This record gives sequence, structure tokens and C-alpha cells, in this order.
Amino acid sequence: MTDLKRTLGVCYYPEHWPEEQWAEDARRMVETGLTWVRIGEFAWARIEPEPGRFDWGWLDRAIETLGAAGLRVVLGTPTATPPRWVLDRHPDMLAVDANGRPRKFGSRRHYCFSHRGYLEECRRIVTALAERYGRNPQLGAWQTDNEYGCHDTTLSYSDAARQAFRDWLRARYAAPSGNGGDVGALNRAWGNVFWSMDYADFDEIDLPNLTVTEPNPAHSHAFLRFSSDQVVRFNRAQADIIRAHSDAPIAHNYMGRVTEFDHFDVGADLEIASWDSYPLGFLEDRVGASDAEKRHFARQGDPDFQAFHHDLYRAVGRGRWWIMEQQPGPVNWAPYNPAPLPGMVRLWTWEAFAHGAEAVCYFRWRQAPFAQEQMHAGLLRPDSAEAPALAEARHVSEELADAKEVSVPRAPVALIFDYAAEWAWKVQPHGHGLSYFALVFEHYRALRRAGLSIDILPPDVRDVSGYRAVFAPGLMHMPDVLKETLTAGGCELVLGPRSGARDADFAIPRPLPPAIPGLDIAVARVESLRPDMPVAVAGGGHLTRYVEDLEGSAEVVLATEDGAAAAVRAARTTYVAGWADAELLDRLVRDIADRADIAIVDLPPGLRIRDTATERFWFNYNPHPVDGPAGRIAPAGVYRETF
Repeated sequence: MTDLKRTLGVCYYPEHWPEEQWAEDARRMVETGLTWVRIGEFAWARIEPEPGRFDWGWLDRAIETLGAAGLRVVLGTPTATPPRWVLDRHPDMLAVDANGRPRKFGSRRHYCFSHRGYLEECRRIVTALAERYGRNPQLGAWQTDNEYGCHDTTLSYSDAARQAFRDWLRARYAAPSGNGGDVGALNRAWGNVFWSMDYADFDEIDLPNLTVTEPNPAHSHAFLRFSSDQVVRFNRAQADIIRAHSDAPIAHNYMGRVTEFDHFDVGADLEIASWDSYPLGFLEDRVGASDAEKRHFARQGDPDFQAFHHDLYRAVGRGRWWIMEQQPGPVNWAPYNPAPLPGMVRLWTWEAFAHGAEAVCYFRWRQAPFAQEQMHAGLLRPDSAEAPALAEARHVSEELADAKEVSVPRAPVALIFDYAAEWAWKVQPHGHGLSYFALVFEHYRALRRAGLSIDILPPDVRDVSGYRAVFAPGLMHMPDVLKETLTAGGCELVLGPRSGARDADFAIPRPLPPAIPGLDIAVARVESLRPDMPVAVAGGGHLTRYVEDLEGSAEVVLATEDGAAAAVRAARTTYVAGWADAELLDRLVRDIADRADIAIVDLPPGLRIRDTATERFWFNYNPHPVDGPAGRIAPAGVYRETF
């Protein structure tokens, strides 16, 4: 537990504005109470307008101007937007979609992670940046690239990806002699005897797209693992170069519900995890909210989606995390783009700080009058007049001056999130709309509805002994060491559904899953159900969409109205035999909290709590006031009490 100083920042594009305006912008940023300015992540064409010809003067002056005003610079590597001349040099560098169509120039993120020529271009520009600015006193941090995976750009079905995938498989299924791969081992692991899919050589293996019907799930899952590893490799190349020339910490700005690569693996090469928080845009296209919820929270955002990612990226950053982009007003990219309710920018900022953020940076300083993001609000309007969010940022800055430094203690409850499980569910959901992310997020929601603070843990966690309860639903592959860690942790453990349902190569293991030490059950049959066919559980709530039939001697603690096991228990391990709805999850959380001696709080809808070591924060996500600990909390209100 470390004390953190909370700071504010902003994203700025000096190349977009006349140079004579920079000093005035910097002065106003400081007056607003901002500390950080992120620049450079889209500026490759201005830094290197022609191959090998660098124009450093403008960037030198921009960094000097910002630093002279008292601001600290976060410098982004510009590899998310390669200039046209880079594509001319490497015309096959574009990613290819699942239908075999290459992505085109004219936007951003137009590259394939597997293309060796593009990787070398990235190494070259990052080296030049790091050599020039790595020891610059104005530089406070780095950002690699921008939003890996945004716009569905992790997966590529290009020739470069095909060859890299074959090489990856050779390494994964290495021959006992160490000389190349063992394609026979791959055939056995994948079950390629099915449908005569055996390969005689790794060079026969194609990418799992454009097949007549579904490809082998082991093939698809391996491709998703490979694609994630390509992102890790790409990011590591940049981080290694920067670290050789600079002592400043390195971050990447992840996104909300972008799960195509393993953020824990990428984060292992970085000092800071950051993410880009757009609550209103996410509500419309990523949360999975109902129409009624979208209407109710249209100007506030979902009460749990941002908090989930705060806790996730705190885990990815091993305690160090930022918001690199915070929505300040209407965005331009969602199906509908309303303005935030007055006070929500302040609420979002304080909620991030309550979850341990070191910095919250608003996107962006001034709304652009041109190009793709003309309709994306900033702290200033295009004419430099104040937009509504500027006053809220200034208000937070004034509050921070009197606020204590924050300490984030270990929460009483932990929730495991595993990107490989997300891929496994994606490959084989077994029912329309079923996803691992949704399953875990619904458990997170239930814990938040009970007024609990939550830590998110990676799937390679080796010690859970400090927690009173750990929830780990939906972990399709559970190595023996993870099973032993969880069952030996001395805490209440909640598993299922689909826990341990596949081995590392996507086969059904034997003995049948979940094969948890001390828990005598086996999943004998599974079924997925229509959303309008819920299975009622005695006492309230339902199993819905996915249900398992269990065999074994474990005690039945929740049963369906027909007498089948809905949840079973042995010692401190509880297994849920299906997808629990919100009412059943609330029952389960209350039961586990009672067994673990965890105090819960009855919260009205839309009111949420987050605890630090010294404060309890109450956040009202409703468009109307609600009753809180000190009376009524206003719409978009934040209430802080000190322990």
C-alpha cells in the first residue's frame, strides 16, 4: 500500500495549432491546475515528413514551451499513425480482416502487428525519439503507440501474420530434439483426426478464417493466443528501446472492453497502466446495457463499467495506473453522443482517484475544428472559449489542494480476470451472446451493489491468502497450480460455470471438469438456453442462458425449483452450475459475505461506494438525488467521509 499524489493532465496537439498560441495554452493549463500534457502520439508525419529527414525544431520548442510553464510532458511514440510514405515503402504492412480485405490508409492503426518491415520502421522512429528526448528534463513519462486493439486491429489475416503464426506454432509444439516443430504433436493436441484435418508440415497450416463452417476451436484459440503475443512483442520492442535511453516510466493507454490481447502480458514490460475512459460512449456500444438503462444513465454512464476498468488496470499496472484520456463532453464515435450531466466530469475524476489513479488526463485541451474528431468535445471550444468541463476540472484541482494523498488498501474481495478465458468463450460461446467478459462483469456488478471494494487479480496469481473471498467464474482453463492456489488460500472461493472446462489445447479434460481439489463434482452435461427460458432457483433468482448438470457428493446449497443443483459447496469452495441472473448473484454475494464476515451495505440503484485507506467515497450515478450517509446526495454528486 503506497501513498499516491493525485494529479490532473490533458492531451494536447501542438502541431494542430499556431505556434504563437502554445504559450497561452500552457499558461491556461497551469491556471486550471493541470500537471501533465500528453503530446506526440499521432505526429509521425510532422516529425519525419520524408524517410530519414527529421524535423525536430517544432517538437523541441513545444516541449520547451510546456515545460517552461511548469507542465510535465508525456511523450507518445507515433506508431499508431504511420505516414503515407511508410505504406509506400511497405505496401503489404496493412492488416487484413477476416474476410480477406486489407485495411486502407486514410485513418489510423493501419498496420499489421506481424509485419517485420513495419516493426523495423517503428524501432527506427522510437530510437530517434528516445535518443533525442530520453534525458530531457521536461519529460515525465512515455506512452507507447496508442490504444492497441482499437477499431478491431489486433487480429490480422495477412501473409505476414500467416507466416508468423506458423513460426509461433513451431515454437509452441517444439520437437523433442529441439530441431523445429513437431507437427504430429500439434495434430494430437488439436484433435486433427476429426474431419481429416491432419497436417504433414507446419507450412500447411493456414489462418482460421474463410473456412466453409467453423474452424477447429483449438486452431482458433491458438490464433488468438498468437495474436496477443504479437502485440506483446511489438510493445516490448518499443519499451526496450525507450528504457535504454530514458529513466522516465513507460505507459500504454488501453481501452474499455478491448480484450483481443492480454493486457497483463503487455503491462509486464511497462511501469504504468493507463486507459481511456469514455463513460457515455461505452454505455451505448460496450456495456451491454438495456434500453431502459441507457436512457436512465445516458448522461452519467454505467455505474460499474468505469470502476471495473479502474480495478483491472490497477492490476495490470501492479498498482500504478492513470487515466490517459477522460471524456470531457460529447464524443463523436458512439451511436448517440449526449453531453454529460453537470458534475459528471468531476465525479468520473474523483472515482478514478478513489480507485488509486495517480493522474487523470482529459481528452482533449481544445476541440479540433477539422478532420475526424471535429465533433469530439474538449476542455475548450474550437474558438478557445471555455467548454463546460473546464470549470469541473478546475474545481477538482481546487479540491485536490486540500485532499490527502490516497492509499489503496487490499480490498476484502478479489475477482480474477483472464484474457485467455475471454478468447475461449469467444471461440466456443455455446450460446448466442454468451461471453466471459459479461459473466465476470455481472459478478463485479453484484459485488458493487453490495457496497464492496474489489481487487482484480491476474490468472497467474500465486497467493490469495490476504482476501476473505475470491470470485473466479468462467475460467475455461485452470492449470493445476491455479487450482491449488485458490483452494489453499483460506478464503471463500466461488467458481463456475465452465471452470476448468478445457485444457491448454482446448480439449475436454479427464477427469471431467471442474476437477477442483476437495470438491467432489463433475459436469455431466451442459446446455445453453434461450434468454426467455430461465430456470427458477428455489428462494429467488434464476439460472439463465447456460446451465450445467452436476454429478458428485458435494453439498447442494442452492437448488432449482425442479430439485437440480444450482450451486454446490465443499468446505470453502462454492461452485455455481450455470449463469446466475442479478437476483441470484445478489443472494450468492450476501451468502459469501456472511460466511467470510464481510460487511455489506444496502445501496439504492445507481449509488456506489469505493474505500481508500482513509476515506469512503459515495458516487451518485443517478440523474436524481438519492439518500446517502449525510442526507441527500445530488445528481452526479460525490460525498467523501473520512475514517
